[in-house]
Amino acid sequence: MYNGRTDHVEHVSHFNQIMVVHSKNEALMCKVFPSSLRLVAMRWFDGFREGKVRTLQLHDNALVVTLRIEGYDVKRVLVDQGSSTEIMYPDLFKRLRLKPKELACYNSPLIGFDGKIVFSKGQIRLLVQARSEVVEVNFIVVDAYSPNTTIVARPWFHAMGVVSSTLHLKVKYPSGD
Repeated sequence: MYNGRTDHVEHVSHFNQIMVVHSKNEALMCKVFPSSLRLVAMRWFDGFREGKVRTLQLHDNALVVTLRIEGYDVKRVLVDQGSSTEIMYPDLFKRLRLKPKELACYNSPLIGFDGKIVFSKGQIRLLVQARSEVVEVNFIVVDAYSPNTTIVARPWFHAMGVVSSTLHLKVKYPSGD
């Protein structure tokens, strides 16, 4: 229940998660939402004139971080707990001055975000560091465009022991510090 003092964006996001089955029914969402408010917040909500509130815009941002890969700070690393494979795009492969002869064979086709089959150029094992934690990661190098430089996925999460929150746009992991 939202009481007017906690984070309103987090409350709306939590409400949407609870109501996900009904998310296409905006009329129902609007009727049920006030029941998630406590007295002070309800007074605030009731103070809106009809037509004043159009939509509640939540962020739908991807979780993008900076990691140290092979000694270089790499920006625009997409954290995707829905993926089972770490991916590296051509721009990063070139920036790290990696050579095609360093790639191991990787023959399995991948399915891209658009649902199309993507073939890899190969696989490479690199050191990835987050703060003081360092793990070896197998990246599949693909010849495809992405605004991101790379994707870290479930194998990286498990190796690092991390938990991510796209709601909070954070990655938390245990540390020896």
